[in-house]
Amino acid sequence: MNADNSGISLHSETLDRLDRRLLAALQANGRISNQELAQTVHLSPAQSNRRHRRLESAGYIRGYEARLDPQRLGLGVMAFVHVSMERGQHRELVKFQRTVGKMPEVLECYAVTGDFDYVCKVVARDLKALSDFLLRTLAQLPGVSSVRSSICLDELKCTTALPLE
Repeated sequence: MNADNSGISLHSETLDRLDRRLLAALQANGRISNQELAQTVHLSPAQSNRRHRRLESAGYIRGYEARLDPQRLGLGVMAFVHVSMERGQHRELVKFQRTVGKMPEVLECYAVTGDFDYVCKVVARDLKALSDFLLRTLAQLPGVSSVRSSICLDELKCTTALPLE
C-alpha cells in the first residue's frame, strides 16, 4: 500500500473518514470554496486542498457539472428505453455503443443483463419528438432488433450522490 501524508492510499480503495467527509461535502455542493470545504471537514485549507486534489488525481472525483432542469429547458418527456440487439453482431455492438454515446437525447445508457441488452435514459421535447427519435434514429441503428420504452410519469428521486458510508 502506497500512502502519503494526506491519508489517501493511491493503490487501495480505502478512504479514511476525512476523505469520505470531503467527498460528501463536494457531492452536496460542487461549487464549495476551499475555505468552506476545509471548515466543513475540520481541516486547514492547505490540508483540505491537498486531499481534494489527491482525490481528483486518484480518480475518485470524475468531474464537476451543473444539474439543469429539463422541464425549464423545454425537455418535457423522459423515457427509459430498452434496446435488444441482434445476436452474433459484435461489430454492430461497438458501432451502437459509439453512436449512442454521441446522441444528446441519451442521458445515460447501460449494458444490462436480462431480457434487453441496453437500458437508456432519454429526454425529448414532447411525445412526438420522442417517437421520432425512437423510430427514426435509435431503432434504425445497425444491429438493433427491438426498442421498447417506458415513459417517466413522475420523478420520485434523482441524484448523482453516492452512498459513502
